[in-house]
Amino acid sequence: MLSDANTPSEYIDQLDDDWRREKLQQIRALIKQEAPRLEERIHYKMLGYCVGDTYAFHLNAQRGYVSLYVGNASKVDPDGELLEGLNVGKGCIRFTKSKKVEETRIDEFIARAFDMWRKGEDIDC
Repeated sequence: MLSDANTPSEYIDQLDDDWRREKLQQIRALIKQEAPRLEERIHYKMLGYCVGDTYAFHLNAQRGYVSLYVGNASKVDPDGELLEGLNVGKGCIRFTKSKKVEETRIDEFIARAFDMWRKGEDIDC
């Protein structure tokens, strides 16, 4: 969903009240838990998590999944153990209706990605 929201709360309010809202809220909570220093804003018509003008993550509800954008996922998790069982593109991790966030290791992945990003390590595509 490309949103015309101006604030994160407007973005959340515009989401359909279905499984995508629930999954997005779960992942959003994990980002806030594992990377509390990041500010949440609207960036590229989705939720963006940043310090200043430098973004670490983006989060978006699509028609068939919720996307967590992280740069290059394989730089953060080279052997794929943290993202095992998830639908992963080069820079996107997709959560479908049937995937239970709490049964994944996405919290560990977010923590590792944030730590690498904070240290200035290259996790970009």
